Amino acid sequence: MYEHEGLKDIFFIMLYGGATLLAIVACCYLLLTHGNMFLASVRPPRKLRWWAAAFMAAVAASHLWWVLLSIHWLEDDRLVRNIVAITLDRLTFVPLMMCVLLRMLQDRHRPLWPIAVVMVPIAVLAVICIVRRDTAFEMYTEWYSIAIGVVFTIYYVHAVRQHGQWLHENYADLEHKEVWQSLLLMAFILLVYVAYTSNEGDLVTEYLAQVNTLIIIGFVLWRIETLQQLDDSVDEETEESPAVNIIQNSPASVNIGELLQKRCEATQLYLQHELTLQQLAIAIGTNRTYLGNYFAQQGITYNAYINHLRIEHFIRLYRESSKTSSTLTAKAIAHQSGFRSYITFSAVFKKIIGTTVTEWIKSEEENRLP
Repeated sequence: MYEHEGLKDIFFIMLYGGATLLAIVACCYLLLTHGNMFLASVRPPRKLRWWAAAFMAAVAASHLWWVLLSIHWLEDDRLVRNIVAITLDRLTFVPLMMCVLLRMLQDRHRPLWPIAVVMVPIAVLAVICIVRRDTAFEMYTEWYSIAIGVVFTIYYVHAVRQHGQWLHENYADLEHKEVWQSLLLMAFILLVYVAYTSNEGDLVTEYLAQVNTLIIIGFVLWRIETLQQLDDSVDEETEESPAVNIIQNSPASVNIGELLQKRCEATQLYLQHELTLQQLAIAIGTNRTYLGNYFAQQGITYNAYINHLRIEHFIRLYRESSKTSSTLTAKAIAHQSGFRSYITFSAVFKKIIGTTVTEWIKSEEENRLP
């Protein structure tokens, strides 16, 4: 904490201590528990929980070493104290957060070693500035950190778009799988960074930094615990299966559309929750790559194909229930049509039909009037 300002305010000390304690509790929870306090039905990626726990530990450690350096160590040497504390923050908090964000993306294994490499100059610069007593350390690292942040942000936005496309190509249900919300986390991290780097002893910015730290801790916990582990471990075996290859090369596989109609549409397989492209491929007697190529040639994604069938199913059920004066609600019919979430159903319905569910139902009722 700069110039001991925070140590003179009891409310700030409570907020600072609360953020530290919450980070420690979150770290222990992620490491020692196997349940899920947000959604019991969701199984988060285990390794992602470990990375998040390491990040929480870094947050707690950051709070502790700022206090220790300010009170017990290097109390009279502000230059070295700030260089050491800032360097520790940027070599732990920042790279670990990048690792957490990248590990949220499950479409491919992205290497993490470049993050460690780009952090080396910060450590080298810290040593040089301490030896030379250079007061420009914060300015040097601030511009370098901004450059890293800009490059990572551009890369991450692109990676999130790739991940979203991959989800649409392989999964019918996207609940607890999409990660675009993690971009919000990057915005909070930026606020914390601005608060600390612009802090010249101003207690208001220190308060802002701690509030944002609490938001980040809560957001990371929620995001990790509501992200479903995606298992495709059997895919390689399926792709290499001789039986599947024989079916794939048979004349029947020439018209994949007929197979879909007979083994997916006619049997209403599309109503199955969490139906993946791989599972559908096995059901119709081909492999995921071949089926994925078919959808690509049709100019649609697997997710769009399944959702169209589900929306058509909803419309049929709703019209049938209207004729029989059934008391089924739109929400109940949406669930029977393969949608677990009514919010998801509403968004998909509007995208496909071009109007909201409420407007469509109102139109249906008006058409039935004599």
